[in-house]
Amino acid sequence: MNQEIVEKLKEHYPRDLRKQVVKSILKNEKSDDKLTSESSYQVIDQIFSYIISELNWNISNTSNWDDTPLKILSETFPKIETTQWFKNKQLHVKNHINLEGDLN
Repeated sequence: MNQEIVEKLKEHYPRDLRKQVVKSILKNEKSDDKLTSESSYQVIDQIFSYIISELNWNISNTSNWDDTPLKILSETFPKIETTQWFKNKQLHVKNHINLEGDLN
């Protein structure tokens, strides 16, 4: 299933376009213009949402964090893990898992 998602994304988004998406995010993150950064996140957020929906992945149902959606994204989009967007996603999920653990 995971490889199928990767292949679908690669078919839909040519390699140059995938590289350009990441370059654009990195460039906008460096500019310190929050509005520009957020607009560049829209595309990757939509792709990330697609991955999550294809996996039927839900953060609230995940006690042992499975980072499959982020792994799929990093396999499909070269160097996405170097973006602040990716780091924020990791942090958000880890904080949610820690909060859930503290409540139980």
